[in-house]
Amino acid sequence: MMTDEQGKAPGKPDDTVVRRLVDETGITETQARELIAFLGAHSWASLLREAHILTGRNRRGV
Repeated sequence: MMTDEQGKAPGKPDDTVVRRLVDETGITETQARELIAFLGAHSWASLLREAHILTGRNRRGV
């Protein structure tokens, strides 16, 4: 199996990012993993935005 420069299997979300996204937004772990697979684990602002859309929350209250 190939690994990236940090020794992780490609495409496997970092569990700490999954846990943080679940804890901060209230989405499920499955939803968090799907968002991370789609957007990447390093796009935190995008992950938060999409997670808030999933939960129907909007930080601006709009």
